[in-house]
Amino acid sequence: MTSDPVSGRIAYPAGCVVVLLHPQKNVQSHIINTSRKPFTALDFSHDGKHLVTGESGYMPCVRVWEVDGGQVAKVQAHKYGVSCVAFSSTSSYVVSVGFQHDRTISVWDWRKGAIIASNKVSSSVFSVSFSKDSSYFVTAGNRHIKFWNLDASKEQRVNSTVPLIGRSGLLGDYQNSVFCGVACGRGLTANNTYFVTTSGVLCLFNSSRQLEAWVDLKTSVASSLAVSEDFVFCGCGNGVIRVFRPADLQYIGTLPQPHRLGVDLTRSAQHRSDLRRPSG
Repeated sequence: MTSDPVSGRIAYPAGCVVVLLHPQKNVQSHIINTSRKPFTALDFSHDGKHLVTGESGYMPCVRVWEVDGGQVAKVQAHKYGVSCVAFSSTSSYVVSVGFQHDRTISVWDWRKGAIIASNKVSSSVFSVSFSKDSSYFVTAGNRHIKFWNLDASKEQRVNSTVPLIGRSGLLGDYQNSVFCGVACGRGLTANNTYFVTTSGVLCLFNSSRQLEAWVDLKTSVASSLAVSEDFVFCGCGNGVIRVFRPADLQYIGTLPQPHRLGVDLTRSAQHRSDLRRPSG
């Protein structure tokens, strides 16, 4: 799932269809993959005008779509499937990572139709995030955290694809962990990178790729991560979302869980009693 930072529209895959949903308007539109290959990953550009998708199946494509139009670019850089995709912060580049048996990572200048850098990864990758200035991006996966220097790779390029230059994070006691989510910092914490493990640990890595702080999420499992200038949000088991401060991982609170689908709040006994309760 991905969200448009401009309009708040949500996009998620459903087979070979991408569903675009306006939550506030409750209106849907769709993008259909004419190749009939199921979508596996997607990401909005930072201006909300484009969507990049990855797909599964033999010789899958990474495609860029105009959100209110059609397909505008595609590249075939993987053999077996695409596990994750992401736009750079400037929306000029797309990074894509292949499935477990593919393990190819590529950076694509989609407007020029050229892959500018590529390399292999030895682990399964589940998440990718670009830095605010697009000079590097980070991948997270099974016993895997790696920082890829895009600026250094671009400097080596003349008219051909060059190897991506990457350095592993210093995992310490978490070297055997499965990292299911990664997000680069924003604003004053732009040099930080945040990771979450499936076992429920939130980690903060500094600009030297070192583990600087960590916190136990008090959950049996964690699955997702989102970071803004002011908050770090962690998706945990049983629909729990925990919130932390980006600078030092200070706990802020836990978001209230939504009501079950189909529940009419106006008909609940507690809501009626609240309505009758005098103010003041």
